[in-house]
Amino acid sequence: MAMPVLYLSHGAPPLVDDQVWTRQLAAWSASLPRPTAVLIVSAHWENAPLTLGATTTMPLVYDFWGFPSHYYTVRYPAPGAPALAASVRSLLSASPVYEEPTRGLDHGAYVPLVEMFPAADVPVLQISMPSLDPVELMSVGRRLAPLREEGVLIIGSGFFTHNLSQVTMTDPGAAAPSWSAEFDRWGAEVLASRDFDSLIDFLHKAPSGHLAHPRTEHFAPLFVSVGASLASGEEAPQSVIDGYWYGLSKRSLQFA
Repeated sequence: MAMPVLYLSHGAPPLVDDQVWTRQLAAWSASLPRPTAVLIVSAHWENAPLTLGATTTMPLVYDFWGFPSHYYTVRYPAPGAPALAASVRSLLSASPVYEEPTRGLDHGAYVPLVEMFPAADVPVLQISMPSLDPVELMSVGRRLAPLREEGVLIIGSGFFTHNLSQVTMTDPGAAAPSWSAEFDRWGAEVLASRDFDSLIDFLHKAPSGHLAHPRTEHFAPLFVSVGASLASGEEAPQSVIDGYWYGLSKRSLQFA
């Protein structure tokens, strides 16, 4: 049986303080088959051509500013995944693939993985997004889909709505602003009907599309996940986590 494919809203370093969300992520991972490795695409790494991160354990990338010091002491020494890197290079051989052997996992990768696989005993490989174009990212996902048969868990890590300039980061339980709630409802409906054509054109088709994503890097990993799931048939993805965090939708999905 092929491994599922995930898209998750990854939160920020203070996610560790949210007992509800951390329990949700832990329960989610416990319900999955044990992966042979994790291949993760994060909103926080854009690089073209597509680039492979470290295939050996490297220090984490603390790509955030202004947080209390203890968030910069988190460690996640997951094993590297050189065999997975070789498979990725082979599957993407029609396009250039670069390597950045000293780049560790950024917070879009390690923040959720700390909660889902806390023992750090599953090999992890992070790859960059070579573009924010949904069609190109779906193509990447399609080409990577055979990894699922090898037990690889493919994860797109972003945030279902993401406009930090329009929320106040003082109350994690704050009500969602209308633009975030409208976009979240639309996205859930479109995904439930597998209307991927509308999803691709989300900036124009979704209510409040430009407000929910003034820049699209946090929605973009979803298209890698969709592409990797297309061979699974017509089953709609399951919303495993929903609700809001500081008014931002934390909707997270499992395909197949």
